[in-house]
Amino acid sequence: EDDVDAAVQSAKKAFPKWSALDPRERAKYMFRIARRIQERARELAVLESMDGGKPIAESRDVDIPLAAAHFFYHAGWCDKLKYVFPGADPKPIGVCGHIIPWNFPLLMAAWKLAPALACGNTCVLKPAETTSLTTLRLAAILEEIELPPGVVNIITGAGATGQLLVNHPHVRKIAFTGSTEVGKHIAKACASTDKKLTLELGGKSPNIIFEDASIDQAIEGIIQGIYFNQGHVCCAGSRLFVAESSLDEVIAKLTHRMKSLRVGDPLDKNTDIGAINSKAQLATIHKYLDAGRGEGATFHEVNRQPLASKGYWCRPCFFTDVQPSHTIARDEIFGPVLAVMSFRTPEEALTRANNTPYGLAAGVWTDKGSKIFEIARKLKAGVIWCNTYNRFDPASPFGGFKESGFGREGGMHGLRAYVDL
Repeated sequence: EDDVDAAVQSAKKAFPKWSALDPRERAKYMFRIARRIQERARELAVLESMDGGKPIAESRDVDIPLAAAHFFYHAGWCDKLKYVFPGADPKPIGVCGHIIPWNFPLLMAAWKLAPALACGNTCVLKPAETTSLTTLRLAAILEEIELPPGVVNIITGAGATGQLLVNHPHVRKIAFTGSTEVGKHIAKACASTDKKLTLELGGKSPNIIFEDASIDQAIEGIIQGIYFNQGHVCCAGSRLFVAESSLDEVIAKLTHRMKSLRVGDPLDKNTDIGAINSKAQLATIHKYLDAGRGEGATFHEVNRQPLASKGYWCRPCFFTDVQPSHTIARDEIFGPVLAVMSFRTPEEALTRANNTPYGLAAGVWTDKGSKIFEIARKLKAGVIWCNTYNRFDPASPFGGFKESGFGREGGMHGLRAYVDL
């Protein structure tokens, strides 16, 4: 409790000077952060893979470059906020509390910190208790670029630490990425206060493949969306809906492609699927695999390569003969597990895709542009990818609705949560 209070008081003390700083000077600090992340990219990528178990190829080619890109992008907005909100006088809101998950530690930190700093706020950031290494190394980077003391404060700890941050009276804004259950508790805690709140929560995202889609391209999108990141993203395309006439072809090609995926040492650049983050998470995945078999779905695990004896491993797998009522079709698994279902008409595909309490992301695969826009308009998801999946850009807002949360991160939309108008 003393540590959390000290961090918040430090941010509160630094706020007047940081918020009054010439926006162009704030931008210089953010450019320096981005450049230093690029300079230390190899080190940060290795740390990320050692800490969270994801393949080094993903850490190196996705996480670290995107983290730097978010600081670069938001640095450009520092002196242009009046153009984002025409006719208004945007002011920073004060101390922002950020709580991030274990699946994209450094990238999530950048998502939270960059817009807050660009708008003139100070921050207290709490990484997940199992993946704090790159966030703590980011603290060292902030010292190296001589960011003024107190502007960013990083604290570690489990759920109780996050709860103290949420309930602290001097925190004006909470940004949380994590489970829907915890998000509901945070929303309840903030409801009786004047705190601003944005939540990016769970998902059970659908991928819809129509009969006129490029099947090979779609298969790569499925692999990218659920297996390369071990299913450890809230927006993972963990429900696959395939036009009935294409189902056999998709299953055959998916099976063939999965045979080539390598499960193993996250620091090996040839590894496709690394280690599961923790023993508890692996146990959760196995619980869902048992539920899928027990409810009558057909289990497919085609990649039978030997797994290392040390560490927590899960082979990529998928289920067919899945019904919408099955647990594996409703709950977020957070592992390399895909539920495959079929449909006969676009209306049926939409109905089944939208039949979820979540609304974070979705994918549409078809060669007809008119069909893409027609389906996308009717999908109840915050982010929709068309003929691709899991592509991110700092200029594009990200976020969900329904039980996937509210508010946006990235783009001009993401700045709104960090200013008073």
